[in-house]
Order: sequence, then structure tokens, then C-alpha cells
Amino acid sequence: MDKHSYISEDGIGLAELIKKKKVSPKELVEAAYNRIEEVNPQLNAVVRTRKEKVLEEMDDLHIGEQPFAGVPIVLKDISQAVEGEPLTSGSKLFLDNIARRDSNFVARLRKAGFLFIGHTNTPEFGLKNITEPEIHGPTRNPWNTNYSSGGSSGGAAASVAAGIVPIAGASDGGGSIRIPASFTSLVGLKPTRGRTPVGPGVGRQWQGASIDFVLSRSVRDSAALLDVLQTVQPEAAFQTPLFPGSFLNEITKRTNPKFRIAFTTESPVGTPVSEEAKHAVYKTVQWLEEQGHIVEEKKNNVDGIRLMENYYIMNNGEMAGMVDSMEKALGRAITASDMEIVSWILTVAGKSVTAAEFTQSIAEWDVAAAQMAQFHESYDLYLTPATAYSAPQVGELTHSEKEIAELLKIATLNKFEQQKLVYEMFEPSLTYTPFTQLANLTGQPAISVPIHLTVNGLPLGVQFMAPKGREDWLLRIASEMEQSDIWVGMKGNQIFHS
Repeated sequence: MDKHSYISEDGIGLAELIKKKKVSPKELVEAAYNRIEEVNPQLNAVVRTRKEKVLEEMDDLHIGEQPFAGVPIVLKDISQAVEGEPLTSGSKLFLDNIARRDSNFVARLRKAGFLFIGHTNTPEFGLKNITEPEIHGPTRNPWNTNYSSGGSSGGAAASVAAGIVPIAGASDGGGSIRIPASFTSLVGLKPTRGRTPVGPGVGRQWQGASIDFVLSRSVRDSAALLDVLQTVQPEAAFQTPLFPGSFLNEITKRTNPKFRIAFTTESPVGTPVSEEAKHAVYKTVQWLEEQGHIVEEKKNNVDGIRLMENYYIMNNGEMAGMVDSMEKALGRAITASDMEIVSWILTVAGKSVTAAEFTQSIAEWDVAAAQMAQFHESYDLYLTPATAYSAPQVGELTHSEKEIAELLKIATLNKFEQQKLVYEMFEPSLTYTPFTQLANLTGQPAISVPIHLTVNGLPLGVQFMAPKGREDWLLRIASEMEQSDIWVGMKGNQIFHS
């Protein structure tokens, strides 16, 4: 299969070619690996491949029965485990970690017929909105390699935007699907909490803030993947009732519902928002009104700063708990030299958070969820910028040696000063991406859609949020936009050329 034909198709398109016997799974895999060889040296999106094993796994395909039989996909190097393969989580502490079995998420993808060609780059423990781990190096943006592809699903985004694969496994604990989608002009859907598989061994990720899904180039691929992945797990901490019918069928309906939509361009934490991001929203508002939707400028009532403080307390507790478990497994203390500075600061701060404080913090997530549920009684969808700015330059948000030295003084601070330091540590990166965390803490679905290019030629998305369980609304509005002139999503002539 020639390169142009391969990178011009989305996942459904490739699956249909296989079913019609116009191309074989082996040809698609070869095309994917050829693309890795061509662009990965510049992008550093894929950190590990598995060609020999993929060729063996083709014998297990059931073409005609599996919706994506033979379609190549890459997985994120954290939480998306493949039996017998390394899973590093972007950390040198996990360099020797070998997965004992497929994660439940990966098992569902395997059942759908996907072929796993490798794992993608991610920041250490998925803690950043850029992808620049020390062990693998930075992932670069296919639109301009001087810039970041975002994080924490930055390797996944670069893989799709560069045409390595049409769909990539991703996860979102604070915007890690929507942020790189905004930065690379992709479709980035974060489903409702509990919608997709977790585990084995855990019933929740980041107390329910994080969920596994995909990044894609087309709305129909995201819809089809939600059909493949939606589940009700008896052992999971959170469950969402199965959507009656098919998400893919929803977006093929000829009639489009008219939504009540609230919008804002104000940062929920008081940080600046670029004129480009505001323009993207205003352009979307104008288009929505032209289509007959009812649009009103209205900000929600959630305290955004307090929400972020609670989000960081969760990060603190999760890191401290993980490190405690690792120390028991290793039989030694873990020190600052074992991990990157952000991970270490969260770990130290987490040791000072009491159980009562952690519980009270999580309870405030539920207050925010209730506030948003009331908000959605008046509005079907909530429109904001997906990110406040287009992508930062590579290295821009990585801490300098001087900054690291100051951060390492955290052990001398009391716990209130430590929490203040954590907030200040993340503030430069939060300034880029203040809009995405709300949906993670409330559990709502949200989507970043590609509708704007800046004067510098960099993508910027807008974000829609919906009530829990209403991914169909998000996919319907995204599909409507995809079929219009407002859409600037990836097309064959925009694919990265090395």
C-alpha cells in the first residue's frame, strides 16, 4: 500500500479496505512501520515497536467479524499494558517492568481486531501536559517540530497527526487527550467516568479522574471506538449505563438536534487566555448560531482555583501512595534521584496530606459535579477553549536546574507551604491548559475539536462538555462541524512530511 493511500484513510476506512480484500493486514502493518522509520526520528512519538509479534498475531484475526480486524494501532506507555511487553510509564523506575497480562482496555482493542505495533511516549507517570520524559526525550509536534505535541498523550497525538496510525490509545486524567488533540488538530474525546475498561488490579484511576480512550483523525473513528470500548465492569469503582444503540449510528442520522449551549473564554483560574483561543471560540459561536443552536455567554459557578487545589491534592496522594508501594516492593527508600522533579515534589507533598484532608478534597469534586449537573439543566453543552494557547515550544515548560534546586527545598516547608509550592510549580503549564481539568473531576464527557489555526500555523481546538452519559451529543455536534468549512482537522495534504 502506498504512503499517500495509507495516511489518507481513517481507521474505519482501512478496516473496510481489508474486508473488501483490497489490502491485507500485513500491508497495513508494513505501511505503519515504514511511516515510523520515516518520521519517528524527527518526532520521537513511538518509543518501542513489536513487529515480529504483530506478524504472528495476524493469524488470530477474524476478518468480517471484528470491526477493526488488521488495523494497526499504537498504545500509550502507561496503563495500556500488553502481555510480555515493557510498560515504563515514562520513568526509569519502571524500565524493567514487564506486563504480566493485557490490560482490560487493551484486551477489548485486541478483541476488536486491532494490531498493536508499539507504545508511544508519555511524560513520567502522565503528570504533565507536555511529553518530555528524561528516559525517552521529547516528542515533537508534526505541525512544527520546534513545538510540543502536548501531554500526557503526546506520543499518541504525534503518531496520529503524522500518519503513523489513524487511531492511537490515549488516556486523560486532567486533559491528556484533549490537550494534545488541541495542539495537533485531532479529535480528542474524554468519555464519561466509568465508560471504558479499567484494571486489572485496580477499579479506578486517579480516584476516577483518569480514563483510557483514544485520539483519532475522524469523529466516526472516535464514535466507533466508543462502541467497541464501552462497558460495565462489575469490579470497577465507577459504572456508566451502556448507551442504548450505537454511537457510530448516532452521527449518521440526517437530522441534527438543536442544542442550548453556554460558552466562556475566561480562564477558570484567572490566568490569561490568548486572543487566538478567544477567536476560536467566537468563530465557533457564530457558526453554531448560523446552524440554529441557541448560544449564550455564561460561566459556570465552580471555583476553578479551589478545584485545581483539590486536583493537586489527589496527585500528591496518588504519588505518595505509589512510591510507598514501590519502596516495599524494592526493599529500599526511593529518593529524588530516582524520579523527575515533578514526581518527587508531588511525592513529598503527598506525605504531608492527611487522610481527612484527602477525603475532604475528593468530596469537593462531588460538589463541583453537582454544580455542573445543575448548570446542565439549563444548557446541553458547555463551550470553552480546549487550551488557552497553541502548543509551547519544546523545553519551554521543562524545569531548569535553578528551578529544580529551588523546588528541592520542599522538605523544609510546612504542609501548607508545600501545597502552595505545588500550585506554583504547575502554574506555567496550567496557564496553557486551564480548561480541561473540570471534566475529569466531575466525571463528565468532553471533546476537543479542531477548528482553528493560529497566524503561526499551529492548531487550536475548542472544547465541548456535556452531562454525564451524553457522549452522543458531543459526537453529534463534532460530526456536524466536521462536515462544515469550520473544520481544520487532519487531511491527507496536511500530514507531516519529514
